[in-house]
Amino acid sequence: MPNYIDVSVPVSPELPSWPGSPPVKFSRDLDLEKGDIANDTSIQFSVHTGTHIDAPLHFVKGGNSVDQVSLEILIGKVYVADLSTVDVITTETLEGLDLPTGIERLLLKTKNSQLWENKVREFNRDFVAITADAAQWLVNQGIKLVGIDYLSIQRFYDGPETHQILLQSSVVIIEGLNLTNVSAGVYELICLPIKLAGVEGAPARVILQKI
Repeated sequence: MPNYIDVSVPVSPELPSWPGSPPVKFSRDLDLEKGDIANDTSIQFSVHTGTHIDAPLHFVKGGNSVDQVSLEILIGKVYVADLSTVDVITTETLEGLDLPTGIERLLLKTKNSQLWENKVREFNRDFVAITADAAQWLVNQGIKLVGIDYLSIQRFYDGPETHQILLQSSVVIIEGLNLTNVSAGVYELICLPIKLAGVEGAPARVILQKI
């Protein structure tokens, strides 16, 4: 296993997008092949595309935007939990993790990661995510950051309660991780979202370091 593990997914037009969100589009405005002085590309996609973070403003009126999220939360010790055998993450699921003492950041590895690994382009509505009661359990445990390996921390057919519970308590959410090549255990997390002023989320490069 390398010392640094990139758990971000590549952004490209082949990336699945949330139903109703714009697909990823790259436009080459200047092109060396066409005689221009340089290559210059414009991009178009939702800030909730691929690997990204949700700031409180995503579901909380007046909540902090992504540029206001503290680096102290986005960088630090994290526990990766392997939940590859479950179809839904409930309070009971999380209670069985035996989290290390003092852990404030948690990444949840599920069968979702295989969708990225297998390059499944079609959006999968049956992805694994957490229930509202599980979200409240995380808040009660003092978790300040939680990540999941598909495009939402809450299930597709659920209401907004999971997001609301987490974000109202200023829990940072990372979505769209690929944890295929990551074993359960403690790592150093480096999550650097684009510093978009006043916006509720942003694409991020997320790295794990062995410790």
